[in-house]
Amino acid sequence: MQKGIHPPYGPVVFKDQSTGTMFLTRSTLVSKADKLPKIEWEDDNTYPLYTVDVTSYSHPFYTGKSVVLDTAGQVQKFNNRYGRKDK
Repeated sequence: MQKGIHPPYGPVVFKDQSTGTMFLTRSTLVSKADKLPKIEWEDDNTYPLYTVDVTSYSHPFYTGKSVVLDTAGQVQKFNNRYGRKDK
């Protein structure tokens, strides 16, 4: 790795906006730490807090809770389009 061309990489707390779940990980967002709010973590250290819309705690792929909006209408459209008749 070349020196001086990469952004700083350090600990940041991410907060899932929909579930409120927080986790500590490392990120290059530490370079914007002066603009982010701070939070005291379980280890009594203060870290920058970054709020995100979706994480693995709220994403349907990871939680297994998928939302189906209009399956009946979509199936009916498919059947009408391709000529399949209900028996």
